[in-house]
Amino acid sequence: MKFTIRISPAAARDVEASAGWYNRERAGLGRRFLAEVKRVSRRIRDTPLQLPLVGGEVRRALLRGFPYAVFFSVDGNAVVVVAVLHLHRHPDSWRDRMGAG
Repeated sequence: MKFTIRISPAAARDVEASAGWYNRERAGLGRRFLAEVKRVSRRIRDTPLQLPLVGGEVRRALLRGFPYAVFFSVDGNAVVVVAVLHLHRHPDSWRDRMGAG
């Protein structure tokens, strides 16, 4: 089955804010963060059901080199990304987004 990815507005804001923060910390680091989010997004698109469930129907994919995870659910042939969160700051705040855009 081929999956498509939909990114919620909140998840898009997560990525934008985190990349901005990393860019302010060190030039080019935000670009590395975005590249890692893209790599993980491809993995999610290709094999979403192989990633672990963390609550209900929500699954998690960890980023390499950054303390972040992508939280998503599978709806038919679509993967819906609900959050991209720092695991030491907001690891469970994805729960508040379920049912919201």
